[in-house]
Amino acid sequence: MKAQFKKLLRRFRPRPAPPAPRPPASADPAFAERKRRKLERIRPLLVGDIPEVGMHFYDFLTPELRTQFNIADTDNVSAHDYDGDAQAMIAECPDGLLLDCGAGLRNTYFDNVVNFEICDYATTDVRGVGERLPFRDGVFDAVFSFNVLEHVRDPFACARELVRVLKPGGRLYCVVPFLQPFHAYPHHYYNMTAQGLANLFADSIRIEKQEVNTGGMPIFMLTWVLRRWAEGLPDAARREFLAMQVSDLIGDPLALIDRPFVKDLAEASRFELAATTSLFARKPG
Repeated sequence: MKAQFKKLLRRFRPRPAPPAPRPPASADPAFAERKRRKLERIRPLLVGDIPEVGMHFYDFLTPELRTQFNIADTDNVSAHDYDGDAQAMIAECPDGLLLDCGAGLRNTYFDNVVNFEICDYATTDVRGVGERLPFRDGVFDAVFSFNVLEHVRDPFACARELVRVLKPGGRLYCVVPFLQPFHAYPHHYYNMTAQGLANLFADSIRIEKQEVNTGGMPIFMLTWVLRRWAEGLPDAARREFLAMQVSDLIGDPLALIDRPFVKDLAEASRFELAATTSLFARKPG
């Protein structure tokens, strides 16, 4: 009886409050001065007509590049922390420079990391497109590309640029999705197998290893798909879907094709989670 009571207490024990949100990097009183010093350090590495610094970054995102590479403004904000491997690489180059290509909005602003973006985040140092990096050859000790190559119009060109700006002996750390649903920032062109990712770099760099890191474990794909599927259903179909067991879902898909949780899925959700998509076209006469 005592053990049962303890279990009941544990069940209804108040949950600890979530941690307070971390202040943005730009809230640091020294942020503006640190950024100014970094931009001065970056300037000799740039090529072409070097723009004047606008609000807080070098802006190479010309109207021509916007059109050529289908760059569109977006309200989506990518903001993630570095994993342990990336943090170790940053710590190994205290006096060097690393390029974070497609950095997003960074919660931590490192003096030795150049944040390259298409968006004008507070932590952006240089704005442009990955297919035309505005840096000289061989200037970075390491290059990061985290969940970016699926969003660029020409990943082969972007891969060549990532290698071009690396110093001899420099290190590349690249992550791309394989089985992830459609997610536009603002566009989503290509997912890749491990072989596809290796193929982008096979002719230009020596690949040391490939792995599935913690953030890429299959459970993230599974929970993402199931959550978004449920959110794309009307109420009755959602309740039916959420009541199903895994064993109900791993049989013959054709046996489920007329069930409400399949046929009533919203069209946007069908595209987001599709096994395949189709295209019909006609060549102009």
